[in-house]
Amino acid sequence: MTTTRATPVRLTQFAHGGGCACKIPPGELEDVLGGLTAALPAATDTPLLVGLATGDDAAVVTLPASGSGAAQALVSTADFFTPVVDDPYDFGRIAAANALSDVYAMGGRPVLAVNLLAWPRDVLPFDLAREVLRGGLDVAAEAGCHVGGGHSVDDPEPKYGMAVTGLADPARLLRNDTGRPGLPLSLTKPLGVGVLNNRHKATGERFEQAVATMVTLNREASKAALAAGATCATDVTGFGLLGHLHKLARASGVTAVVDTAAVPFLQGAREAVRDGYVSGGTRRNLEWVAPYTDFGDTDADTRLLLADAQTSGGLLVAGEIPGAPVIGELVPRGPHSVVLR
Repeated sequence: MTTTRATPVRLTQFAHGGGCACKIPPGELEDVLGGLTAALPAATDTPLLVGLATGDDAAVVTLPASGSGAAQALVSTADFFTPVVDDPYDFGRIAAANALSDVYAMGGRPVLAVNLLAWPRDVLPFDLAREVLRGGLDVAAEAGCHVGGGHSVDDPEPKYGMAVTGLADPARLLRNDTGRPGLPLSLTKPLGVGVLNNRHKATGERFEQAVATMVTLNREASKAALAAGATCATDVTGFGLLGHLHKLARASGVTAVVDTAAVPFLQGAREAVRDGYVSGGTRRNLEWVAPYTDFGDTDADTRLLLADAQTSGGLLVAGEIPGAPVIGELVPRGPHSVVLR
C-alpha cells in the first residue's frame, strides 16, 4: 500500500543516508572496536553483566542490593540517526521506538530517556524540530517512559534519537550469547522497511505499512519472550537479519539455519528490491556476512532482503512465542554461522 501526499519540507533530502542504514558498516565497526575494553573501576558494587564483548543491544549492570528488595539490573543504551521518513512527527516516533527497542531486546522496561537532537538551525525551521521531539515524547509516553530533557547541537544534517535507561531482572535477561542448539528462531516483525524507506527517499511515496511497523514498540514481544522462558534475543536493525543473526550465532557458539520461505516481508518490499531501491548499507551488510553464510540456492533478491538494513525492526528470539512466525532453528556449530534453506 502506497500513498503520495504533499510535504512542505522533505527531511530525507537533508541527509546522506536514512535511519539505521546510516550506521557505520559492521565490519568497519568491529575493526575500530577490536582490542578495546572498558577500564574497570578500582572498586565497584555495580558489576557489568553485559558489555562490549558480544556486541549486544545494550549495556547492563547489576544495582547494589537495598534491603530485602529483589535484585535489579540497570540497562543503558543510546540510538540516533538521520531522517528515515519525510514527516517530522513520524521521524520522531520511529527514532524513539528504535531507541527504546534496545531495552526491550534485553528483557527490560524503559524508565527514563533523554533526547539527542542535531539540527541544521540555519536551514530547517525549528517548528519541524518541535514535531520531531513531539513524536518522540508520544512514543515514550506510550512506553511508560519518562523523558527528562536531553542534548542538542547545531549540525549540517538533522539527527534524532534517545539515550534510554531501563530496569530488568538480572536473572531473566535476554542476551545474544545464550542461544542453544535445538531452539527455534522467531521473528516478531516483517522485513523490508529498509528498501521501502529508500524508495520513499527517492520518490516521495509514503508507505504506511513501513511506518506502522517502525512505530510499533517491541514491548509486547519482549514480554512474550520472557513469559515463554526465552533467554536469548536481539533486535533486528541496521545490520539486517543476517548480520544480527550472525552476531547471535557467533556469540552463542551455534549455527542458525533459516527457512527463507518462512521469513515475513512487508508488502512492496520485493518490488522495491526489483526496482533497485537498495541502500549502500544493505549491500555492505551482505558483503560482511557472506564469508560466514551458506546461501544455498537462495536468489539474489532474497539475499538482499535478508540483509536489508532495518530501522526499528522486530525481535529475533531463540524460542517460540505467540503470534510470531518461526523462521528457523539453532543447531550445533558448523562451518558457517548462518545457513539458508
